[in-house]
Amino acid sequence: MYPRVTVELDKLGNNVQQMIRLCGEYGIDIMGVTKVFGGALPIASVLVANGLKRLGDSRLENIKNYSILNCEKWLIRMPSISEAKDTVRYCDVSLNSEKRTLEALEKAAAQLHKNHKVVLMVDLGDLREGYLNEKELAESVSFVRQAKHLTLYGLGTNLTCFSFVQPDTEKLQHLLDLAEKYNATACISGGNSATIHLMMNGGIPKGINTLRLGESILFGRERAKYQYLPDMYNDAFLFETEIIECKEKPTMPIGTIGQNSYGQTPTFEDKGNRIRAICAAGRQDIDTETMWPMDDGIEIIGASSDHLIVDITDAKREYKVGNRIKFRLGYFSTMRVFTSQYVERNYVLRKNETLRKIG
Repeated sequence: MYPRVTVELDKLGNNVQQMIRLCGEYGIDIMGVTKVFGGALPIASVLVANGLKRLGDSRLENIKNYSILNCEKWLIRMPSISEAKDTVRYCDVSLNSEKRTLEALEKAAAQLHKNHKVVLMVDLGDLREGYLNEKELAESVSFVRQAKHLTLYGLGTNLTCFSFVQPDTEKLQHLLDLAEKYNATACISGGNSATIHLMMNGGIPKGINTLRLGESILFGRERAKYQYLPDMYNDAFLFETEIIECKEKPTMPIGTIGQNSYGQTPTFEDKGNRIRAICAAGRQDIDTETMWPMDDGIEIIGASSDHLIVDITDAKREYKVGNRIKFRLGYFSTMRVFTSQYVERNYVLRKNETLRKIG
């Protein structure tokens, strides 16, 4: 069935091992982020089997998918008060930035007779989550210290996800200083895959001991400079979709051009007549800006919700209706693929052993 995503699990296993080795050289442990693939158990299992002791996701539904795995489970988006009980039930650790939420977690943990570890987030300028006001941070530290069912696991920060503020030594030193001031040094989480470039250039202060990594493990790419990492695969996720129309057409639309769904007026370059293929997939399934044809003679023209349009004039082979085109996926395309109920999933292991899950 198509469209289909194929996940080469051995390549992901290699990436995990290489990243553990690389970060280990700097005294840094890894928490693997699972949200891009929706917490799918076959992938999460490979991450753990190859050495990851911590997995995290922004959604409890995804964490439930791999609840059977023997690893520390993190909720990496601050819990909603309404999901406090399930956060304690399914997660060992959660990231937090609100005292009211901490109070809800304490109440839930008491009801469930469990202990729950919290990482308090510090906003270092990206202006997404975290305490900007140290007084508020101190109040939350004090609350967690006196709570009977919560443990202050450490402090964390997030950069390069909203305002795209880059991590630097000064910012991470400030996080480390706060962690030492409040005796919260067991787990000092210095960010995500955007911090790897700084780490490899010796810019992470000694004492920052955890990174939350998704893109670098899954796609072999750090996020600060968007450079691919040595000895790691960037093609573990492949997408195939079938051609449903193949015709020569002009490259300039015929008629008055209006606004698209985002209120923007698209522009087009007149390249004469070209051979175009329409594939059975669309924006509901993929992100055209983070996917690349394996046949480098093919050019992605664009997509509507259910149609992907590509120029196959210069393709290396001849394509016709019924043929399939294969693409290498990046971060956001993979996220959409695993969110779409219309894409079949195919998990491939060495020796052609295959685990398969439809939907």
